[in-house]
Amino acid sequence: DEVHIHEIQDLVENELMQGPYKALARSYIEYRHDRDIAREKQSALTREIEGLIEESNLDLINENANKDGKVIPTQRDLLAGIVAKHYAKTHILPRDVVQAHEVGDIHYHDLDYAPFFPMFNCMLIDLKGMLTHGFKMGNAEIDTPKSISTATAVTAQIIAQVASHIYGGTTINRIDEVLAPYVMTSYEKHLEIAKEWNIAEPEEFAKARTEKECYDAFQSLEYEVNTLHTANGQTPFVTFGFGLG
Repeated sequence: DEVHIHEIQDLVENELMQGPYKALARSYIEYRHDRDIAREKQSALTREIEGLIEESNLDLINENANKDGKVIPTQRDLLAGIVAKHYAKTHILPRDVVQAHEVGDIHYHDLDYAPFFPMFNCMLIDLKGMLTHGFKMGNAEIDTPKSISTATAVTAQIIAQVASHIYGGTTINRIDEVLAPYVMTSYEKHLEIAKEWNIAEPEEFAKARTEKECYDAFQSLEYEVNTLHTANGQTPFVTFGFGLG
């Protein structure tokens, strides 16, 4: 049977502490502590952490195009990923799977997330249902939007929340069809304003204002999605489906 080095060290400590060699026991305990630190510095886990902190492990820092490995929130996520991968390979996955992953016979995708939490890899958002019926986000009750600008703003918040709770891509299909009713709501509001103020050609006025609102709303949606950072330190990987209606 194999005997681990820590078991031997425990036996030595116990014998020294039980005998008349208390000073020697203290010296041995200090020596053991120093050796433990020295061994830990040589471990693969420590080397990977050092590579992240010193920004010398470019493969780790640049492994995901959606993650800026030079900003602190992302570095914290990468640090958690290093520890998670190490724990998964040491304590969760079967040894043959780990060996196949290490030599490149297979690639265990999302190893820093997949073995641990009940998280989804990717998500198809039911945006239509959420906007139509309302929903709760955190402590806020979100009602049905009353304009296209509000609808796109809420859409960005939904994307941020979903992307923070999964580790894959986020998809919204037929977004043009889903948001069309809110374009009409905005048009009706602008038309009502035109009539209230006796603006000539109210329909043309409402159409022009609605087109401008749509342009600004979708520009804001694009900016928000591409500039926000999710809880896992990355820009959301988003797919919009449109043009089928």
